[in-house]
Amino acid sequence: MRTTFHLKTLAVAIATLSVASVTNAAGLDRSGQDVTAFLQDGTYAEAVYTYIDADVSGKDSANNVPSNNTYVEGNDTGDIAEAYDFFRYGVKTDINDTFSVGVLYDEPFGAAAEYKGDSNFVSKGDINASITQLTGGRFNALTVGDEITRQTGIAQSPTSTPAERAAAAATATNLSTAVAAARAEAATAGENTNVEVRSESLTGILGMKFGANKEFQVYGGPVAQRIRADVKLRGLAYGPATGYTSTSNPDMDYGYIAGISYSKPEIALKAALTYRSEIDHDIDIAENYPLLAVRALAAGATPAQAAEAANRKSNYEVTTPQSVNLDFQTGINPTTLATAKVRWVPWSDFSITPPLYNEVSKLNPLYSENGLNLVDYDDDQWMVELGLAKRVAPALAISGTVGWDSGAGDPTTSLGPIDGYYSVGLGAKYNVTENWAVSAGGKYLWFGDAKGRLPTGKIVGDFQDNDGYILGLKLSYQDIK
Repeated sequence: MRTTFHLKTLAVAIATLSVASVTNAAGLDRSGQDVTAFLQDGTYAEAVYTYIDADVSGKDSANNVPSNNTYVEGNDTGDIAEAYDFFRYGVKTDINDTFSVGVLYDEPFGAAAEYKGDSNFVSKGDINASITQLTGGRFNALTVGDEITRQTGIAQSPTSTPAERAAAAATATNLSTAVAAARAEAATAGENTNVEVRSESLTGILGMKFGANKEFQVYGGPVAQRIRADVKLRGLAYGPATGYTSTSNPDMDYGYIAGISYSKPEIALKAALTYRSEIDHDIDIAENYPLLAVRALAAGATPAQAAEAANRKSNYEVTTPQSVNLDFQTGINPTTLATAKVRWVPWSDFSITPPLYNEVSKLNPLYSENGLNLVDYDDDQWMVELGLAKRVAPALAISGTVGWDSGAGDPTTSLGPIDGYYSVGLGAKYNVTENWAVSAGGKYLWFGDAKGRLPTGKIVGDFQDNDGYILGLKLSYQDIK
């Protein structure tokens, strides 16, 4: 026997209609850290699969001089966004009319991007052409050595003025760095810039209802989070950092969740405000910086000594950001429900700072004090999504959503050059039995234009008119006594 939706139970149907609606694009945000499974009535369980396919393409910069930040439109980058999928699970039950418990699993943060084709994010391996590009066309492999010698002579000459010596020393250093970067780039010929970040989170929640009609609930509990990352920087776009590779080993650390909710079942009203804490990860990392090996060899080091200089295993801290989610819904009439979601994440407080990468950046006098982060963001993320849901048959409901994500700033990292989005989504839920239901949803996204920026501030790409889509499938079970 198929179930007919009433206003009180309509919210149950709508909760899973647009199952792709919580997937975001700012910073490393992916799952949206949804907790609505815990807010369902009775005993509830869900399994959700989400698939993301985005088309993010643009132009690299024809200007590969590391010290010159002027953007000059170059070659097509091709689509850099890798398809990305993840799962979410949730189970919740009422111990009695006051206490509830639940467990949620999601994959909150992630990234997947790879540059391919003929762009400056792919290593070519032509040392002569690389030196020409890195020096702005002034020198090549045959002429740059003589110029380094000449500038070094001026820098060491007692007849030169202090200003002349300083200028010549800086020029010699820049040219030597260009040669080293060209050789480092050649060592990874044919390889692509690539980044992958994965995370997993397990949340335990205990809720306590109170009020005359048990309309209020406070809830909270521990969060266990695991995160790992792999980064490869390739091509002349990254200048001296070309060839840099890092592997951040999986790390598990802990935080907490806390929230409060209000419900009025007779009009299907539910409102919940949820806070998730920062989580500090202490991560083991292996880094390789080819520039250091090239310089060591030039200084007379053995191959073994050069390899030792370029490779390091160490430890660093990454703090995943706190967040606040607001979930709201209310019945409009006996067959229609309105929904709203708001999410805030302070990505401006987030950074990834691998130790060797940071240490090498300090060799540049411009960054000698604090060095550079590999990834950081300028702005906080705000996401807003509004929806309407409608029962159209005794066992079928459909919904539509519109959404906006502010992004985390423009320019932004070249490893994820998107500045938020606008979206539209559709979803449907079909009650197979009284307790079991299947939901499916999709969302189309128009990404905000963004310029790809290096940690030095140099603009290395311009990404415009990009889009993507998200598909989601959910299987859910609910038993309301």
